[in-house]
Parts: sequence; C-alpha cells; structure tokens
Amino acid sequence: MEFSKMFIQNMAVLVTFAYIANLIYKYAIYRTSGVVKYIGSVLLLIAGGWSATFFGFELREGIIFDMRIVPLLIAIFVYQRPPVVFVVGLGIGLTRFAFGFTDAALAGFINLTILGLVGALLNSWLRGVNWSFLRQAAVALGVMNVLNCVNIAIFGVIPADEYLLHILPYTLPTSLLLCSFFAFILRDFQKDQHRAVELGKLNRLLRQQTEELEKNKAVLEDRAKQLQLASQYKSEFLANMSHELRTPLNSIINLAQFISDSADDTSSEEMHRYGQLIFHSGEDLLKIINDILDLSKVEAGKLEVVTEDISLVEIPTWVGPYFELTAERKQLTFDIRVEEDLPDTICSDPQRLQQILRNLLANAFKFTETGKVELNIYKAEEPQLKGEWVVFAVSDTGIGIAAEKHFTIFEAFQQADSTVSKKYGGTGLGLSISRDLARLLGGFIRVESAEGKGSTFELFLPLS
Repeated sequence: MEFSKMFIQNMAVLVTFAYIANLIYKYAIYRTSGVVKYIGSVLLLIAGGWSATFFGFELREGIIFDMRIVPLLIAIFVYQRPPVVFVVGLGIGLTRFAFGFTDAALAGFINLTILGLVGALLNSWLRGVNWSFLRQAAVALGVMNVLNCVNIAIFGVIPADEYLLHILPYTLPTSLLLCSFFAFILRDFQKDQHRAVELGKLNRLLRQQTEELEKNKAVLEDRAKQLQLASQYKSEFLANMSHELRTPLNSIINLAQFISDSADDTSSEEMHRYGQLIFHSGEDLLKIINDILDLSKVEAGKLEVVTEDISLVEIPTWVGPYFELTAERKQLTFDIRVEEDLPDTICSDPQRLQQILRNLLANAFKFTETGKVELNIYKAEEPQLKGEWVVFAVSDTGIGIAAEKHFTIFEAFQQADSTVSKKYGGTGLGLSISRDLARLLGGFIRVESAEGKGSTFELFLPLS
C-alpha cells in the first residue's frame, strides 16, 4: 500500500506541475515564435519528468520510484513527429543523473531511453490508425506501463523476484489507474485548447469580415457619391446641352424667318452677313452633334481606326493655321516645336490624331486668357512601359485644374465644375472622346496641372 500512496502523491505533484507548466506556456512561451514555442513545450515535459523524480519515493539509497513515465505518455499524444517523442524520453532519462551517477540512475536512463524509442514507434503507428482517443489511450497506457515494469525487472538494481512479487502488484495497477486519470485530464485540456484555437480563428475571421464589410461600405459610399456626382453632372449637362443646342438653332430659325419676311427690303450686304451668321450657327450645331455621335460610336465599339504612315513634320500644318487666328484674336502666343531626332513617320490614324490634337488645343485656347499655348512633339521612354513613344504635349498658361479633378475631367459630360461650363461653354465631351481615341490608337493621355498655374496634356502614341 505504501507504493500506491507514493504514486498518488507523486501524481499530485505532476498535476500541480502540469498546471504551473500550462501557465508558463500560456503567458510566456505561447507568445514566442513557432520554433521557440515547440522547443519550450519539449523542455517543459522533460522538466515534468525531473520534478516527478525529485518528489519521488526513495525506496533505498539511490533507488527512486515515481511517475516520470507520465510526461512521456503526454508526448505520445501531443506531438506529430516521432523523433520528438524519443527526445522527450531521452531527456527525462538524462535528468535521472541529476540525482547522482549510480547503478540505479543508469538503469533509469536505460529504461526511459527504451520507453522513448517505443513511444516514438507508438506515436507513428497510432497516427496511422482510425481509432478513437479512448482506444488509442488504452493501448498506449498498457504498452508503456507493462514495458516500464519489464525494464525495471531486467535492468533495475532491485532483484527481479522481489520486484515482481512485492512491488509490481501495487505499482502496476496504481500506475495504470493514475495514468488513465491523467490521460483524461490531458484529453480535457486538449479539447479546451482546441476550442480556444477555434475561437481564436473565428475571432480572426470575424475581424477580417468586419474589415471587409467596412471596406465594402466605404466602396459603396464612394460609388454612391460618384453616382450622385454623375447624376448631378448629367443634369448639368442636359441643362447646358439644351442651351448649347438651342442657341445656334434659334439663331438659324430667327435669321431664316427674318430673311423670309423681309427679303425684298434687305440689302445684299445684310443678306450676306445674315447668311454668314446662319453658316456659323450651323457649324456650331454640327460640332455639338458630331461630339455626341463620336462618343456614342466609341462607347459602342463601332468607331473604325484606319492606320497609315503619318509624316511628323506635316503635323504643324494640320493645326497651325486652324488656331493661329484664335491666338491672334485672343492676343496669345502660339508656338509649335518638333524635336529633331524624331523618326520621319509614325503609323496611326491621321483623322483621329488630328481630332485629338484639335480637342486639346481648343481647350487650351478656351481656358487661357493671357500668356501662351504650345504644342511640343518629342520622343520619350516611359520606365513603366516598353518601347519608345512619341509625345504630343499641349501646354497653356490658363486657369488650370485642381488635382482632385484630374480624373473627373476625362468622364463624359463632366468639366472641372459647373461654373466652368457656364463661363466658357462646351459640352464636356472633348476630353472623354480624346481619351478613348488615344486608347484606340494604342496610347494614352496624361495631365499635369494645378489650379491657377496652367495645364499640360500629353498624348503618348507608340513609335512602333
């Protein structure tokens, strides 16, 4: 009975140590890296074996009976790698020498080393069978306890007959009972740990979902603002468009009516002037209608691009005469510069290129009251893009565009703000059409501008 009491006392020590070890793991080791956490758990199990020996029952001088097998049993069920189980058994065996280098210490070392090896084999085998925890625990507890008794009988310093007849009948049943008790404590602990891990995963998942919902909410709010802004711009566009269409149309109708009613009393000079007014009003009306039709064709994907070789030195003749009169009327300086190292030709659609340049130059003159407008044609290499590009840069000293409006101005029906359309007129379609045409030609448009400091619109087209 003394052996049974000793084993129960030793188990109480192990339970206490397990609780302390759990606190150490939870609040110190668990917060470290994965490698440190793994090594720390192994050292705690080896320390548990040492504590069992330290508080063990000394039968005779140097002969200690204890429950140091329990940490090794825990290792069998906790670790996924069999060599780690063997290291735990070897480590617990080595701690036996901390109490002196005796024959009993050597026997204890050999015993735990053999148990560690068998425990590693059990660990590998049990992970390959589809058994319940109770069945696996029963096999592991039975094999390890019986082997422990056999090892003590063979390698121990106590005579085998004395051990088998007077000690084994008490220690084996008690060890099996206490190990089973500890196995259920371990199982309960594992379930709690598993629940804690699952709860942690759920909490992380909930946080991620909450963050995603916040991001989606922000995106939806931003899109709602964009839709509201687009609706506002469309309303302004319709109001502006009705005015733009009505103005030349009213001029045409009124002048035609006036000529019809007073043809006999109107001189040829007045008739010529009225005809010119009707012609210019018709041109304005046609330009507005063409802008709307071009936008519709681009959006529908029905705008055809016809490529041919374009002489770069001839491009100034396309736009120079067209805008020189505008520059003279507004008293602005208008310069066109062509870089010398450009190739003779590029392959593109001349009609669409001319349309883009005219749109960009028309905007530059429209929004520039004093100073100058320039068209610079040069070669450039973009770090983010492959190959060489020819750049058509239209710069002005006009009203400029605020940084937050750089994206907005390329949207259909939108200008920098409503006051711009009221003061300068226009449909707000020119830049949108130019951007889409640039894409069709294999290029893009980039803007650099600051409010009150002028603007530079750069059309990039590939050289090859």
